[in-house]
Amino acid sequence: MALFTIVRAAFGYMLLIFVMRIAGRRPGKQLSPFDYVIVFYLGGITLTGIVGPEASLTNAFCQIMTVAMCHCGLAWLRSRYAWASRIIDGTPLVLMSNGQWRTQALSNMRLQDDDVMDSARSFGTRNLESIRMAVLEPVGEITILPREQK
Repeated sequence: MALFTIVRAAFGYMLLIFVMRIAGRRPGKQLSPFDYVIVFYLGGITLTGIVGPEASLTNAFCQIMTVAMCHCGLAWLRSRYAWASRIIDGTPLVLMSNGQWRTQALSNMRLQDDDVMDSARSFGTRNLESIRMAVLEPVGEITILPREQK
């Protein structure tokens, strides 16, 4: 019975990691209300599936330890292998370079140019002409690289 609990916990954790990876990165320094709803809702659904009818202290301990070991395992994979880090975290994505929007990249990430310009303003940049490149980082932040001043 404990083995089944461990397998369900590992599967639930990996499923949540997969779903959040597919859901994509969100720009900004805070989660939006939508992101909070998704995180808690998916967590609650997963918890229900993992716990099932067996709500004992032993099962809870097994599930918590399994999720902790899965998390440590993924962290170890990310630090040891670059390919694992690219799969789990993603790679930086250029949203704009040399004054040209990369519309396909913006569309794929469900972003608009206003999102990029909002980040540009926080970097002290006020217009497109002063931006050399805008990059969506794997953690969801948009980095603005300014043009060199002449």
